Amino acid sequence: MLLSLLIIIPFFSSFISFFSYKFNKNIPKWSALLGIILTLLVSIKLLLKKNYYIFQHEHYPNWDDQLIIPWISRFGISFNIAIDGLSIVMIIFASLLSTIALACSWNEIKIKEGFFYFNFMLVFSGIIGAFISCDLFLFLFFWEIMLIPMYFLIVLWSNQNEKENSYLAANKFFIYGQISGLILLSSILLLVFNHYQVTNILTFDYNLLITSSVNKYIEYTVMLGFFLSFAIKMPIVPFHGWLPDVHVQSASCGAVEIIGVLLKTAPYALLRYNLILFPHSTEDFVPIAMFLGLISMFYGAFVAFSQKNIKRLIAYSSISHMGLILIGIYSNSEIALQGVLIQMLSNSLSTAALCVLSGQLYKRLKTQDMSQMGGLWSYIYWIPGFTLFFSLANLGIPGTGNFIGEFLILSGIFQFFPFICILATTGIVFSSIYSLNMIQKIFYGSSKKNFPMFFLKKQELWIVIVLIFMLIFLGINPQKIIDTSYNSIHNIQKEFNHSILKIRL
Repeated sequence: MLLSLLIIIPFFSSFISFFSYKFNKNIPKWSALLGIILTLLVSIKLLLKKNYYIFQHEHYPNWDDQLIIPWISRFGISFNIAIDGLSIVMIIFASLLSTIALACSWNEIKIKEGFFYFNFMLVFSGIIGAFISCDLFLFLFFWEIMLIPMYFLIVLWSNQNEKENSYLAANKFFIYGQISGLILLSSILLLVFNHYQVTNILTFDYNLLITSSVNKYIEYTVMLGFFLSFAIKMPIVPFHGWLPDVHVQSASCGAVEIIGVLLKTAPYALLRYNLILFPHSTEDFVPIAMFLGLISMFYGAFVAFSQKNIKRLIAYSSISHMGLILIGIYSNSEIALQGVLIQMLSNSLSTAALCVLSGQLYKRLKTQDMSQMGGLWSYIYWIPGFTLFFSLANLGIPGTGNFIGEFLILSGIFQFFPFICILATTGIVFSSIYSLNMIQKIFYGSSKKNFPMFFLKKQELWIVIVLIFMLIFLGINPQKIIDTSYNSIHNIQKEFNHSILKIRL
């Protein structure tokens, strides 16, 4: 029952937010905040129920808590949710960062507040559902349910002066999302029907599909379908076209939720599904995945350097870091997989913080164009220093989680792919170019015009301070995350290698 609350609480709080607005305009935001906090408390309770610091070498999957309720029994579909160390880390992180996103919107959303928090909590429900689904149809359901509310968040609460661009960005996001969902649906059906032909059992149960023997050509086809679907959501070049436009047009809270939380469902899915369900084809696909990862790293860095719009630069920075995460996932190294998890969390924090700070700059300057800024260090308190810190964190300064994540990924890659490791390290160096270039254009040089002195409000200050402490915590004490997720990561890697070895023999 406790596990089901992870879905029930945010889902019903979304409807409470929607219908309570007519009684009091402040109830929706408090209802949404309470829903996220209760979800966080439930996830912490689930974390404390099991001792994740006892290393268990068991066969995958080894769920720590699972709930199965019949749903569409005729087609083998059930409401099957489960958690392990990996998913519980992602749920707690998603709850914390969604709280930050909600705090960003606290005084910013002035229109249709009930509908805003309704959509926000539906997106949050979909994200949590994607992390705990143990039925492929249920996973697809949550994967798709995020699309429509996110569409409304982009269209209705973006820059009011650029409504036409907001519609274009939202349409692009929806089209890319629908393509991703359709590819995933087709791939899941092909996998399920193949299992039915072999066993005469119609099921979408992840645990059963793991044990199914799949025809070599069908496995390649389904694996490519899963990969394309997840690569669109990450996004990976050349499937990245939707992210920069959506990021520019989204409000700060929407940008934090998209880049900080929503995008991380894709690398999580690659870890959970591609490595386990399709080990043989995944092994053959490694060179292509590595190539796409390197292309994303260098392309994202180079294009970020050429940007004038600060939010577009942050979006391309995220694409560049997703390339490193993709390389780490396909490195066949347990150390790299631990680094992938740390990097996913750290990159989300640093990128989300830059989104928040860019939103604060836009609110005061009414522009996102860096060419119209310059010399702002003398006019703004706190923001320049915070921006410099998170820019340095983004390129992996020691003491932050980004440094630990990049170090573990590169260490793991070097064991098996030393040349790829050298190229990836070069790609990370390029991130310093666009990061420092952004700082130079915004805060140094001569001022383009005279600005009044700006001060951060207490709420804005505390949001950034919390993000700083979270990022430093990951940098100073990453062992907490590694210990909690160790059994899951170890068993995923062991199952992947065992499946490959079994096929070769």
